Amino acid sequence: MISIHVQILLTLLFWNSDCQIIPRIEECGLSCSQGIHCKSKPSSGIFNSFCHDAPASLPSMVLKSMKISTVMKCVQGSPCSLLLNVKGTLSLDENIRGLEICSLSLDTQQSQCANVRFARKKSKMLNGKKVHIQFNCIEVNVAQHIYVTMKTVPNYCEVKLSQEYYVEDCRNSDLGKYIPACSAGKFDYNVDRARKIISVNVSNFLRDQDYYVRLCHKWFTCEDVGAFAVIKGKESLKSVSLKYSQLLPCLCIEGWLAIPDARRIQLCPFENDTKALWDNIVYNPVTQTLAWEPACPVLVMVNLCRLMKSNDYCEDIQNSSRSSPEKVKYSRVDTHPRLCMKFTTKQGSWVKCPFARGEFPAWKMRTAAVAEQIQVFFTSQTKAQFSVLVCNRTQMASCESLGMHRSVSVGWRTDVDYSVPLQICDIHCGFHGQTYSDGNPAKAMTHRMKSTHSLH
Repeated sequence: MISIHVQILLTLLFWNSDCQIIPRIEECGLSCSQGIHCKSKPSSGIFNSFCHDAPASLPSMVLKSMKISTVMKCVQGSPCSLLLNVKGTLSLDENIRGLEICSLSLDTQQSQCANVRFARKKSKMLNGKKVHIQFNCIEVNVAQHIYVTMKTVPNYCEVKLSQEYYVEDCRNSDLGKYIPACSAGKFDYNVDRARKIISVNVSNFLRDQDYYVRLCHKWFTCEDVGAFAVIKGKESLKSVSLKYSQLLPCLCIEGWLAIPDARRIQLCPFENDTKALWDNIVYNPVTQTLAWEPACPVLVMVNLCRLMKSNDYCEDIQNSSRSSPEKVKYSRVDTHPRLCMKFTTKQGSWVKCPFARGEFPAWKMRTAAVAEQIQVFFTSQTKAQFSVLVCNRTQMASCESLGMHRSVSVGWRTDVDYSVPLQICDIHCGFHGQTYSDGNPAKAMTHRMKSTHSLH
């Protein structure tokens, strides 16, 4: 039950923040009750930063309270800005000449301070009386996290009020209407898939104000994809062209005004373009590792499968299922041309066969004629057993065995010198002048590999 109450309370707090009415003023100022004349001036906060021991006659509760809120300063013909509204209550005392109010941005560590001074004659007459002070000339930004302090002047140790405060964000309806940083604009876009260009047109943002547009990949944050473009506020054309490399589900268009703490808007229109996600397959022949790493966050089930010859169906390999939002990796993988990876999402299934085109050969063979011997060399990525059959090629597609059949085992990346006596063959064996595409004289020799390796 406790967790339910907390959830309801948090929801109410967010609702109040969104719907809270922000008061509007035409100019900032300072006011003091009891008819006391007071005035303010900016302060660095340095001269009042060191505290002194309070006099014995000073009451312990000189500073009574401090309340903080936000107001909007709106002057006709100019955009509205946000100000901090600080209300404080203190008891007047002959040892106090005024107050210092400071705000520290916890995001940027920048501070603003103001000194409030009282007219001495009037304050002495009202010694011990409560005075209410309102000051609203400290500028703040949208969604800023600030730390506000109120001290006496002189600064007496342990006589201070402090409070953390969060300025409303752009979800607040008043800020969304009147604050420039919350006027994020509106996108229209067009995709040229042949040239891989996205044209973006921006509207509904402040005139004469520059506007930034970029492409980004949305993970926890939106990560840059190339440089951002600038739409100059003074230019009549409000569009830019952005190049992309792949259309991915997490590829977004992001835009914001060129002002501090501006609100950003994002448009991610390619959520169904998942095809390119399955291309990022990498095989490491040294470690025999087959890996796939998503370019975007995606909920997917990955399997290894065998592509069947009869109907092109890919049969799942037992115990190879992986479900991960990040990298999927298989170790000790044989590079068979029909070994594939199957990706399954809510939208369907896709099969990728990284070894189908032979980019990752499992083994190589080369031959050399030395004296009266034909030497055959094998280089294997995996532990395997090779069979060599010497035959006489009678036709282009057939080779008649001459009875020479040898087997040899090869370890990890090992060259094996397997010699065949040259006198067994004559010119009809086809070794002379017959070559593979890589120049090796071995067209008449057939070769097979029977791998003892299994998938894990």
